[in-house]
Amino acid sequence: MAKRKREVTEAKIERFIKEGRGQGTGKDYLPWLKIQDVPSEGRATRGVGWTTGRRHELMSDIERDYCYLLDYSDNVTDIREQFPLLPLEETLMIAEKLGIKHPADPKTGVPVVMTTDFLVTYKDKEYARTVKPFSETEDDRTIEKFEIERVYWETRNIDWGIITYQDLPEPLIRNIEWVHKEYHNEDVPELGHFAVQNLQRILATRLYDGEKISTACLACDEQLGLEIGTSLAMFRHFIARKIWSVDMNERIIPSLAAKDFTVNETVVSLAKGG
Repeated sequence: MAKRKREVTEAKIERFIKEGRGQGTGKDYLPWLKIQDVPSEGRATRGVGWTTGRRHELMSDIERDYCYLLDYSDNVTDIREQFPLLPLEETLMIAEKLGIKHPADPKTGVPVVMTTDFLVTYKDKEYARTVKPFSETEDDRTIEKFEIERVYWETRNIDWGIITYQDLPEPLIRNIEWVHKEYHNEDVPELGHFAVQNLQRILATRLYDGEKISTACLACDEQLGLEIGTSLAMFRHFIARKIWSVDMNERIIPSLAAKDFTVNETVVSLAKGG
């Protein structure tokens, strides 16, 4: 297999612009950079977002974790990752005014299009966020690039800030990660409304009684004649959809009871889709 060329050239920048990268909103947004375009820092992820309904191009573990947090918020209506600071001439001018060397490709010397990790729409207002491990925020060259970013967004009256691991609530994020893929649960349309409603009633009763999550789910599978693991997947689905609630700020451990378990809605809300 031929190795993908990652060098930045003027022709490549023009091609990205023509492809519509960095344009659109919601499901139609196309990130400026895709995972295959750059070496990733950690485990790159292409998770399907709850908010946007598209696959996100996440270049590092911290980007993935921050995206989980954004996805879980009811007030976030759009998430645009790898957002380009265009036109390129503007960041070049900002860098010149600040007396900072503009980022360029080390092989071609062509100035690169800078990106902000996330442009988030929260309560109908846009926020630009750069997401980096704290150690990177102490590097002099990184700080210079941050300053270019800051000025770029300041001219647009958009709040810009830096997110580090210290800002991320680890238990909440790990819980979101655990339920995330079950948001779109294939068992919902397959089982049908009546069966899902019955499962919800039986499982909720056991959880309210303080049974361990894994024990209650196994018993529910056996009572309803379901494949083992179905009820646990549905438990995660109900939590992801916020049909059920538990204390998300403490790690959900299936071998323990569900803390602060509450039924928020009946299963009729699943009519909007599994």
